[in-house]
Amino acid sequence: MIEIHVQELLEKAKEARSRAYAPYSRFAVGAALLTADGEIYTGCNIENSSYGATNCAERTAFYKAVSEGKKEFYAIAIAADKPLTLPCGICLQVMAEFCDPASFVIFLAGEGTHYGQYALKSLLPKGFSLEQTIDF
Repeated sequence: MIEIHVQELLEKAKEARSRAYAPYSRFAVGAALLTADGEIYTGCNIENSSYGATNCAERTAFYKAVSEGKKEFYAIAIAADKPLTLPCGICLQVMAEFCDPASFVIFLAGEGTHYGQYALKSLLPKGFSLEQTIDF
């Protein structure tokens, strides 16, 4: 198991936030994704005037990592310029595609040194899966 250096992840997420392209919302977000082999992939939100083509920081980091052949992840740090902004539902679902919801850790940071820590399962308790069904 890889050791998670929380402060390093948070700093890399904050650095990525500085590269966000957010001319419409003015809401910059950065993410730093830790792979199973210890590499860190970063991403920022990239907006588009059509809004639907906008991509969140978390998905940018995941897509960069997956496009480089990575498919096992331990944690992600997400930094916004607002206090402890939660990932959107689409980003949580992307995380659930590649991560164990019980063990994947999400660190949330705003300005300063305070951060929150959550298991993916706590933020997406019943994510979509083609393999799972629910009996009513």
